Amino acid sequence: MTGYLDDIRVDPSEIAAQEALYGPLTQSIRSLIDAAIRTEVDSEDIAGATAALTQVASLLRARQIDGSYGAQPSVTGVQRSWASPVIGVRNPIAPPLILEHEPDGRVWARFRLGAGYEGPPSLVHGGVSALILDHVLGEAVHASGHWGMTGTLTLRYRRPTPLNRPLRADARIDRVEGRKVYADGSISDERGITVEASGIFILPTGYAAAR
Repeated sequence: MTGYLDDIRVDPSEIAAQEALYGPLTQSIRSLIDAAIRTEVDSEDIAGATAALTQVASLLRARQIDGSYGAQPSVTGVQRSWASPVIGVRNPIAPPLILEHEPDGRVWARFRLGAGYEGPPSLVHGGVSALILDHVLGEAVHASGHWGMTGTLTLRYRRPTPLNRPLRADARIDRVEGRKVYADGSISDERGITVEASGIFILPTGYAAAR
């Protein structure tokens, strides 16, 4: 198969139907990840769970797309980044973030990170914070009408980010200089900012002409 549909530019109503179908599956797997990390059941139950999951994986592999999922557009041109490790509807390692856009161009999201994102005990892994901020800053760049790939991402870890607590990510555009867009952002909890980030997003040479 070359794709799960002959025409990937599907109607918005079909996208909603797919989201209603795949969203609960992804959430179930997300819950499974958390359960697998924290379980202390006996060896017999572990063996049974392993056999059951092997069977489920075989069921899901019976029909698949070739290669990666990509960012598939709808008839309206809106891309579905459903495999994203940050916002992916079909990716169980995604938190996932639901991004909100403000009229002034700011982008933000509220979220919570559980056992699958742990670095130091009871704290979020620093690489996970970087992943989230890279995505949210990039979203702010795109929301401003620009496009670019991450050129540099600089982070300052001001204090540990806690697991299993309400968190918020924020991002905004600072300035645009030619093919470069500068963006700033942060992750915060109820006590304030835990991680700050600044990034430079660059439009690749020849991209505009190729489009």
